[in-house]
Amino acid sequence: MENLIGWASDPAAWAALVTLIVMEVVLGIDNLVFISILSNKLPEEQRSRARKLGISLALIMRLALLSTLAFIVGLTAPVFSIPWQGFVGADGHPAFDLSFSWRDLILIAGGLFLVWKATTEIHEKVDVSDSHGLMDVKGPVVANFGAAIVQILLLDIVFSIDSILTAVGMTDHLPIMVTAVIVAVTVMMLAADPLAKFIHDNPTVVMLALGFLLMIGAVLIADGFGVHVPKGYIYAAMAFSALVEGLNMASRRAHRVKGGGSDSSH
Repeated sequence: MENLIGWASDPAAWAALVTLIVMEVVLGIDNLVFISILSNKLPEEQRSRARKLGISLALIMRLALLSTLAFIVGLTAPVFSIPWQGFVGADGHPAFDLSFSWRDLILIAGGLFLVWKATTEIHEKVDVSDSHGLMDVKGPVVANFGAAIVQILLLDIVFSIDSILTAVGMTDHLPIMVTAVIVAVTVMMLAADPLAKFIHDNPTVVMLALGFLLMIGAVLIADGFGVHVPKGYIYAAMAFSALVEGLNMASRRAHRVKGGGSDSSH
């Protein structure tokens, strides 16, 4: 209790809390985009329930991981290495080893899953011979509620571990981590339905979001292999792409209004 009061009266702790909340919200965007796209494939009456359940599972998973911090930190310890024999040092030994931790393996598996999922979805959108191609972007593809939840859960695991490791790297105070996670997931819960509706009502945004998932998957794979791409570059690229798409949407809306058409997206 004294420790809790101590950090509550410490300005540095509050600054860490605000920073961590922002970081957790930003990291949660990736998770939310995936949940929105996948839930929109379900029948309309199941979509909101799938989103709420998926985000609730993310919260439960992150709080459970926070309760096992020692185990989570241990996930960064190398479990095996692959020596690169092609690069030999002066002593005749490999110049470096490619080491993998459990975190790396989870990120690689999650990245491969995202790349596969995004590629499959993009193929369905561009294959006009498919009944769910460009002419039917909004049609449900995932008819099984349980299958959708399993896929959401798999990505929740990947994003949750990345989120918790980010929290551990920014502060040592468990209450700050718990508070930041709860606030970030609450924001995700509030934004889930509006974001999913926006994606559903604007078919071209679906392709943009799938492109984001493809890029995120590639970044996760690279991170698993030790190539760390600064997150700022990723989100800057996403923000720029979203801005360009926003201008395209405004242009299309202006042409519809000028032509006497409806102002709503179809």
